Amino acid sequence: MQVIGFCRFSYPAEGGFQVEHDRLEDRIAYLYAPERIEERFKHFETICLPGLRAQTDPDFTFVILIGEMMPEVYIERLLALVEDFPQAMIAPRAPGPHRKVCQEVINSARDLDQPCLEFRHDDDDAVAVDFVETLRAAARDVAPLLRKNRLVGLDWNRGWVARPSVDGIHAEQIVNPYWGVAQAVAVKPGVKQSIMNFGHLKLNQFMPTVTFTQPEMYVRGHNDHNDSRQKKHVKPVQLPLVDAETERMFRERFAIDADHVRRVFG
Repeated sequence: MQVIGFCRFSYPAEGGFQVEHDRLEDRIAYLYAPERIEERFKHFETICLPGLRAQTDPDFTFVILIGEMMPEVYIERLLALVEDFPQAMIAPRAPGPHRKVCQEVINSARDLDQPCLEFRHDDDDAVAVDFVETLRAAARDVAPLLRKNRLVGLDWNRGWVARPSVDGIHAEQIVNPYWGVAQAVAVKPGVKQSIMNFGHLKLNQFMPTVTFTQPEMYVRGHNDHNDSRQKKHVKPVQLPLVDAETERMFRERFAIDADHVRRVFG
């Protein structure tokens, strides 16, 4: 079964953001502001990519949606980061309606005549190194459900919320269903709707879903430029610096290296 991961990397969509802008030009300026985009690159390099590169099942495609107007210096930097990641596919697009563009980009990487497992992935999140392998196994386990439904959601609710810094990894364990990371949708052949046609918190309103509480399957990145943290009255989250044993777990489970984090953020 085909597996496709989908990531928006500072794509200036119409809609799709909790931070609203009156003009497209304002959104583009916000997305490519040097301080913000620098932080996105650091998280992408240290948190997002390592676990994807290290997947025990490497048979998947990872589509990265970017804006056609992204400055060339950032495009070159992005290409350099995924040079040794053959599953990556950069998809430049002009600004357009969020869900429509995401659906088109995902389907451009699909064989629509075949079933597909699609997972969404933010540029500051991570999945465990066996996520793709586990996703395929889960799809086999619920095969009767997949045969009866156009779409079926698969969600892993246990993981970590983490903030990388010059000191290393600040993190704590969490259980949170439908959080949009380590979440997938099984799509039947011929169905053009994608995982991005649905809000991750509302997935179970549109299709049957199966939630798994073991094992720990994700790291949800936490930083000052999270879209969900730009609203007023959002309280800061204090995360403890992890110890050496937890650093080792992050390396083994998510391929996140605390020494690499310290170098990049230092």
